[in-house]
Amino acid sequence: MSSVELDALRERVDEINLQLLKLISERGKLVQEIGKAKESQGVNRYDPIRERSMLDIIKEYNEGPFENSTLQHIFKEIFKAALELQEDDKKKVLLVSRKKKAEDTIIEVNGVKIGDGSQTFIVGPCAVESYEQVEAVAAEAKKQGIKILRGGAYKPRTSPYDFQGLGLEGLKILKKAADEHGLAVISEIVTPSDLETALDYVDIIQIGARNMQNFELLKAAGAVKKPVLLKRGLAATIEEFIHAAEYIMSQGNDQIILCERGIRTYEKATRNTLDISAVPILKQETHLPVMVDVTHSTGRRDLLIPTAKAALAIGADGVMAEVHPDPAVALSDAQQQMNFEQFDTFMKELKPFVKVNA
Repeated sequence: MSSVELDALRERVDEINLQLLKLISERGKLVQEIGKAKESQGVNRYDPIRERSMLDIIKEYNEGPFENSTLQHIFKEIFKAALELQEDDKKKVLLVSRKKKAEDTIIEVNGVKIGDGSQTFIVGPCAVESYEQVEAVAAEAKKQGIKILRGGAYKPRTSPYDFQGLGLEGLKILKKAADEHGLAVISEIVTPSDLETALDYVDIIQIGARNMQNFELLKAAGAVKKPVLLKRGLAATIEEFIHAAEYIMSQGNDQIILCERGIRTYEKATRNTLDISAVPILKQETHLPVMVDVTHSTGRRDLLIPTAKAALAIGADGVMAEVHPDPAVALSDAQQQMNFEQFDTFMKELKPFVKVNA
């Protein structure tokens, strides 16, 4: 075969490549339309029976030179790419998606802007135990220039015999201590029925890891006009986490803060495994601010400073940590809370790394 003949064959291959590209692109557009139709009908995008039927047709009409297995593999990849195309379309329409809203969502609470590029802190005891305890922590937080106080009034615990919190009385204590020191309050709400009452006492509603997929609670939080801090579930994927936030926003509340608090893995050296890479992923995929809870992710006081530095360095909008006047006698999570001396060291170590907008 001469070089002229070889070039002619190659030109023909190039032409067919362009024809294939045109057909694959046309197929992709049709698949997108099918995806929209399925979504409107509430039908699952993946249909294994339909895929098997298409593969059987390809096998039936195969005239060579490719083996059936080779062609079926090629078309399976085309089917897979089409399914991913439908999933990408779905992500584009999510209200929390960066593709839906390019600019960052900024949430302002007590003069603190979360999500504007500056970095902030939220601190307080794991559980509200008494007014004296909370007031002492509030005073220390104020000394450090912190303006948001956390504290658990309702405590969903792994064991039913562990301290479950003071409930409404705990919220009242938090509110009283915070008001005296000019602080805003964030506290976890665990049931929709408690939400309406809690609105009088909290400035930010926290939905904890164990309730990340409590869909009725998510919808109830979405129906109110208060910022919501949503924590990632114990074993939740990032996609599941994002969709949990979508539940809230779909009800009309766009004031959502995402909080990475570690996920459960095989590792036993820490309470959970801090998925620090989740921070930039969430900030790329969504327009929502992202915070990191260094206390629950590690469960170790000796790791709070380095993990907080990592959170600030990777671009988190803020850090959550637990502080108690006397952790040794705390009614919950004694081993992971800082005393005031440790808290002072924590803040001195971190303040040089904090981004502050002028």
